[in-house]
Amino acid sequence: MAITAWILVIVLFVVGMAGAVYPVLPGALAIYGAFFVYGWMIGFGPLGFWFWLIQTTIAAVLMIADYAVSALGVKRFGGKRASVVGSTVGLLLGPFVIPVAGLLIGPFLGAVAGELATGTELRQALRAGIGALVGFFSGMLVKVALQLLMIAVFLIWVL
Repeated sequence: MAITAWILVIVLFVVGMAGAVYPVLPGALAIYGAFFVYGWMIGFGPLGFWFWLIQTTIAAVLMIADYAVSALGVKRFGGKRASVVGSTVGLLLGPFVIPVAGLLIGPFLGAVAGELATGTELRQALRAGIGALVGFFSGMLVKVALQLLMIAVFLIWVL
């Protein structure tokens, strides 16, 4: 039973880390779910109050930072709310419309489209698109770091 539990935990960790790059996957929620799998299959004993408080805090910071860092990237390059929304839509739809490359092209085109829809000139819309890419990559680095921290805290706690 312990081997099966650890296999499931590792699979959820891998899915979670992939979710840091591919937004359709659950990311931090998969990692958080791995803690419950461990608890249900091995035991909740080692996972006390402080463990759950630390992990929940990291997960909350991660989710807030994910949106904030992406939006900040667009705003730093002069984008408006429409480009933030467009970038988010492009991030979610891009990989389905243009497999593989859509992950990069989607946020860029979404931000540009959002800016153009509000009457912004093309040059500024392209700047907002670049800001969307900077925000996407910055957000991805933050997610990877915080998710690795979640995994490290778990491993330190239980091993």
